Amino acid sequence: MSTPFSLNALRARKAGGFTLIELMIVVAVIAVLASIAYPSYTSQVRKSKRAAAKAEMVEYAQRAERQFTLNNSYAGFLFVENNTTTINSPRDGSTAFYRIVVAPTATAFTITATPLNDQAKDPCGTLTVNQAGVKTPANTSTQDCW
Repeated sequence: MSTPFSLNALRARKAGGFTLIELMIVVAVIAVLASIAYPSYTSQVRKSKRAAAKAEMVEYAQRAERQFTLNNSYAGFLFVENNTTTINSPRDGSTAFYRIVVAPTATAFTITATPLNDQAKDPCGTLTVNQAGVKTPANTSTQDCW
């Protein structure tokens, strides 16, 4: 009694494609790699947004020093962009990641950047700089903030 399929026909049919097990192994490996890479990526994005806010804070501190040089007082220092003591970072009108506030007096100023939205998960939190160049927080247990 002969079978309707020959052995060569079975081998030819078996030779192509991937099995479901092989495909699931590839999916599992990709999932493990993504679960490791994504948190690192989001951490770097937060770090770059913090760097942009710090650059703006330093720029505003320089402007406040110019105000003091010209008027012998920090009082009256406002952000040029909108003539207020509060501005969002970034300044281009896109999603704000920090709210920057300046508090000038006659002899001192403090510039504070408070994280907004997803940036609030940044371990450094609120950043400040004053007329003496004191920057806080200097560092956290996980990273250098300034």
